[in-house]
Amino acid sequence: MKRALAKFHPETLADAGPTSGPPELAVVVPTLNERDNVGPLIERLESALEGIRWEAIFVDDDSRDGTADLLREIGRIKPHVRVLQGIGRRGLTSACIEGMMASVAPYLGVIDADLQHDETILPQMLRRIREDELDLVVASRNLEARGMGEFSNARVQLSEAGRRLSRFVARTDLSDPMSGYFLVDRRFLDAAVRQMSGVSFKVLVDLVASSRRPVRFAEVPYRFRARLHGESKLDPNTLAEYLVLIVHKVIGGVVPVRFVLFSIVGSVGLLLHLVVLGTAIDLYDMPFSQAHLAATTVAALSNFAMNNEFTYRDRKLRGAAIIAGGATFLAVCAAGGVASLSLALWLKAQGVIWWAAGAAGTVIAAVWNFAVASVFTWPEKRSRA
Repeated sequence: MKRALAKFHPETLADAGPTSGPPELAVVVPTLNERDNVGPLIERLESALEGIRWEAIFVDDDSRDGTADLLREIGRIKPHVRVLQGIGRRGLTSACIEGMMASVAPYLGVIDADLQHDETILPQMLRRIREDELDLVVASRNLEARGMGEFSNARVQLSEAGRRLSRFVARTDLSDPMSGYFLVDRRFLDAAVRQMSGVSFKVLVDLVASSRRPVRFAEVPYRFRARLHGESKLDPNTLAEYLVLIVHKVIGGVVPVRFVLFSIVGSVGLLLHLVVLGTAIDLYDMPFSQAHLAATTVAALSNFAMNNEFTYRDRKLRGAAIIAGGATFLAVCAAGGVASLSLALWLKAQGVIWWAAGAAGTVIAAVWNFAVASVFTWPEKRSRA
């Protein structure tokens, strides 16, 4: 800890904090392995927010590099710095919600820990949301030339695609709905938070899409900086989660988000099943019953792997638990298959058209597999008393 804290100037520690009294602004910072960035970020926030009553709430995703430990050390010296360390749960949106709900401040900001967001515009954002009585002020990369900094053209195009998708659910003409840097009025958050999905890494889209009324907002331009330390958290999982968020908002949150993911994985498994079945019959001249069994096994194992990596990311099985989990998942799917076939045959005998009978059996199997696998294969992690 002494090595990390050596980056700070001891003579400034006692006087660097905000003025006394409850905070007017809470800056929520989600972190995952950002140990090298949190110290410099705190110093930059202190400089930018001088004269403002504020606090920083770091919500750490159980980093393995000691980020939370360092923040606790800093918090002992700087009482306006707090850390919430999540154990056994993951997700940027849920982390931001948890951090915002942990503060008494009337205005709540979200900013990345990687120093790519320009903290010097925070006072301007606070002034706009307060004086114009807005719900939201967004720091936008799309209001000035080269706002995306040195990002590659592919990354810029990916952001643009995300922006276009967000229009299906946001119903707000934001120039940068993919921004991870914004300020929100607590009253607006309180009105929308229970409708938020809590999935994906795009908190702003989730927040705006969850509002039941038009959003009063403004945007402030800034230029995105290059990351100095650590690695980007953007990966295929985060992109898929964003698509799930869009789908979930389009269907109005009628079904649980996790069930949507489970169903998408099941659809991929069905395609794989058909490919394996056709290959076994056409290329290897395998009898239908054997080919069907092989295709079912391959699809079930594929579904288990994808669900373990994606659908149940927060309950991911590792090591020896994967073997036991795979066995229970196959058993669950076998039972679901029997139930699906039994229902389909019964409905067919009652005169129901074949495709409707088959569809009903498929739905029953999906619901069964999801419900039972959530209990036995990926049980919810319980905190120790």
